[in-house]
Amino acid sequence: QVQLVETGGGLVQAGGSLRLSCVASGGSFSTYTMAWFRQAPGKEREFVAGIMRSGGRTAYGDSVKGRFSISRDNAKNTVYLQMSSLKPEDTAIYYCAAKAPPNGLALFTTTRQYDYWGQGTQVTVSS
Repeated sequence: QVQLVETGGGLVQAGGSLRLSCVASGGSFSTYTMAWFRQAPGKEREFVAGIMRSGGRTAYGDSVKGRFSISRDNAKNTVYLQMSSLKPEDTAIYYCAAKAPPNGLALFTTTRQYDYWGQGTQVTVSS
């Protein structure tokens, strides 16, 4: 069974930065498409960023383009989300997700396409 554990959340002022990490265990990390989603109170879970298994292709939600960057280290079974120029509207619980093969043709952006989820980490941006 694959387990995903997110760390790095916290409280930050608007304009600041945070880096989230997600460590995977129990599976074959290098074969997974990885993604970050977030969910604010009263809202649906939304796609933030995704990265293909080789790291060669990434995608971002419109609201974070140019501010967030996703990367992965397959040797460490870890995916990262570097968040910069944070805004109060970025406040949410951030979830790491993994999609097992087959996953080589597209970078999926909807929750139902992902197989494994972490427990989430809270990010709060104060104004």
